[in-house]
Amino acid sequence: MATTRGSSRGSHTSFSELDKPLYTISVAAEILETHPRTLMLYEDANLIEPHRTVTNRRRYSQRDISKVQVIQTLTREKGVTLAGVRHILSLFEVMKRHRVEPPADLREIFDRYAQII
Repeated sequence: MATTRGSSRGSHTSFSELDKPLYTISVAAEILETHPRTLMLYEDANLIEPHRTVTNRRRYSQRDISKVQVIQTLTREKGVTLAGVRHILSLFEVMKRHRVEPPADLREIFDRYAQII
């Protein structure tokens, strides 16, 4: 089954269970206990990329929700800026690819993120 992220105007797209665009921005914000504008800021910072409908409305997948939970942990509990989050997530991806162990204080966050990348 092909997995496609982002816009799919004019074509049929198959999504994996994690990538199905299920939630509107208001529902996603409620699930994450945050303001919809925060989700827009994460999108503006290139941290998430929700699916867009043909009418350009955002739809968030379970993968998006899980990624935002990782972002929230880094910003709220670890005090990391959004620019720092972008670099940490990028490093996590490289670490997973090369099977490098994360620092002990980031192990739990790394494990959660590694499940969705």
